Amino acid sequence: MLFTQAEFLIFFLVVLAAVWLTGNRLVRNTILLGASYYFYAYWDIRFCLLLLLSTIVDFVVSHAIDNSSHTATRRRWLIVSILVNLGVLAFFKYFNFFIASAAPMVEAMGGSASTLNIILPVGISFYTFQTLSYTIDVYRRVLRPTNSLLDFALYVAFFPQLVAGPIVRARELLPQLSTTPAWSNRRFYYGFQQLLRGAVKKVLMADRLGEMVDVVFENPDYYSSSTLWLAVTAYAGQICLDFSGYTDMAIGSAKMLGYRFPKNFRHPYLATSMSEFWHRWHITLSRWLRDYLYIPLGGNRYSTMTTYRNLMVTMTLGGLWHGAAWTFVLWGMLHGGALCIERVLRGATSRRLPTFIHWALVMIVVLVGWVLFRSTDLNAAVSMLQRLAVPSLGIHWYPPLVIGVLGCMMIEHMMWATRWRRVMRLPPDAWYSPIATTVMLWALLIYAPVGFQPFVYFQF
Repeated sequence: MLFTQAEFLIFFLVVLAAVWLTGNRLVRNTILLGASYYFYAYWDIRFCLLLLLSTIVDFVVSHAIDNSSHTATRRRWLIVSILVNLGVLAFFKYFNFFIASAAPMVEAMGGSASTLNIILPVGISFYTFQTLSYTIDVYRRVLRPTNSLLDFALYVAFFPQLVAGPIVRARELLPQLSTTPAWSNRRFYYGFQQLLRGAVKKVLMADRLGEMVDVVFENPDYYSSSTLWLAVTAYAGQICLDFSGYTDMAIGSAKMLGYRFPKNFRHPYLATSMSEFWHRWHITLSRWLRDYLYIPLGGNRYSTMTTYRNLMVTMTLGGLWHGAAWTFVLWGMLHGGALCIERVLRGATSRRLPTFIHWALVMIVVLVGWVLFRSTDLNAAVSMLQRLAVPSLGIHWYPPLVIGVLGCMMIEHMMWATRWRRVMRLPPDAWYSPIATTVMLWALLIYAPVGFQPFVYFQF
């Protein structure tokens, strides 16, 4: 069930009415938990068992950790949670990748290696990180475990963020689930506006860009280098609009239900440094990697070389988290290397460069990274990068709709960075808000592409 499908609209309206018609917290949370499992079962009911496994294991483990005063015992229970959660993730997401990667060496030694027909459960990377952060926080004694299995199960499975984030920390959501939210006209209005904006980003903008991206990336050798650059830029727009659109819809729908989610995007293509890019892009993943991987590795507390190592390990594993392919690993290594180089140059001649040059350098790294991210394999990525680097002939294709969408995205980015931000929020007391809302609804009904495309990050 996609946020942009009519089925979700019916589902959400029923859930919305049900939770606001009851004033009992237990009834409300039970309704939301049942709706969340129904939402997840819509893809494949079998994978609800994995969701339930993670929930029960981490609920039990968190109490075992909290009830123990012995460091060794607490650490053993934490290892149980890590092994179960990462073990399930590794099997479903990475088993075939590691087998295929090791196959040439195994066959050279006279053995044989074969992959399995494994279906990747939707959202497994997201809820795995979410439940892991809970047990780690309990282990660090920065969070007390909840005594309500109902609240914890809802925290893990809450449908707005279940399949593609944002990755919500337990200390952000569990306190909200332990109380009954009060109705707020203003919060409901802004939630609806954010949900609507997300749908516009996804359906009217990202999916339109994707039509060109899919065609060009399938046969890049047919097109001129200028068309390839436009396609890569279109993919940068597509993945940003698609994922931030999903996030807007998730945050907006949660807000309409009475809950607050953390921000996940802050117009990343305005960044003038790679570190700023990661403070703007997929913010909840960035802080997860920082708090549960980079800092435990040592962060920047030790030598310069150790800091570079920690950056490379964190970003490489962050790349692998996105997908079981060497293209994702190289994407993570590219960003890790760029962050290291940025630290080397910090405070040197780079400070004297104009802001525009900083921005342009960041965008080059990001666009090259998106080529790796989008390509089906390393050969396709290398071929695309070669044709981008050297001017080449081929079909010239510059769809006006793609250029128009990219132009609108650029204007939207810049308006949010200025005092026009308030206008973009469509305040309820502004005369233009009902007009803009009507136009967006009308455009979604009239100009939406035929059929529905899955969100890009569903594959992760």
